[in-house]
Amino acid sequence: MVSSTVCLKKLADLQVVWRLCCCLLLCWPLAGRAAEIEIANPQLSAAEDGYVLSADFAFELGPRLEEAVTKGVSLHFVADFELTRPRWYWLDEKLVSRSQTWRLSYNILTRQYRLANGGGLHQSFATLSEGLQMLSRLRNWQVVDKSLVAGGSLRPGETYLAALRLRLDITQLPRPFQISALGNRDWNLASDWRLWQLNLPPAPAAWSDGR
Repeated sequence: MVSSTVCLKKLADLQVVWRLCCCLLLCWPLAGRAAEIEIANPQLSAAEDGYVLSADFAFELGPRLEEAVTKGVSLHFVADFELTRPRWYWLDEKLVSRSQTWRLSYNILTRQYRLANGGGLHQSFATLSEGLQMLSRLRNWQVVDKSLVAGGSLRPGETYLAALRLRLDITQLPRPFQISALGNRDWNLASDWRLWQLNLPPAPAAWSDGR
């Protein structure tokens, strides 16, 4: 009985070590990698239906990505936002998790670049730089619904931890490009998570009136 218990314990220890090794191997390619996208001025403010997020992204497309867009390959950029409540006695409580996708494409017939998001909004530009400039300015993205405040999940004035990142989603590339993008720095365009503490701004009086 004792021998069986010892064997099971050793097996469990080996499984822990194996999982740690796997995590290290997965994280190793990211070690020392500089972020290709920089995030500046993230701000959360109250609006009519909830809290909206604004931020600036600084990045450039490499020659290979520019060539791909010009030849008709659509690039999908995804912004991820999370809001958590720090807890000293347990894991942080994740309260909000939102994502938004932008599709950058080129129309060979009209010779215009097009930027569209998941909400159905789209704009056309004469040059790629104009489209990238618009993409780099995140404005008034609603990430928190006012119902979370009305229901008591979020409390204005309390301190929360916010996180934001922007990344090129290579999983939405055509299959041949997905294969080429694996392990290729030219295709791996992403920011690190930008973390900051914020005091939730006061809610408008109209929220408490149910409007």
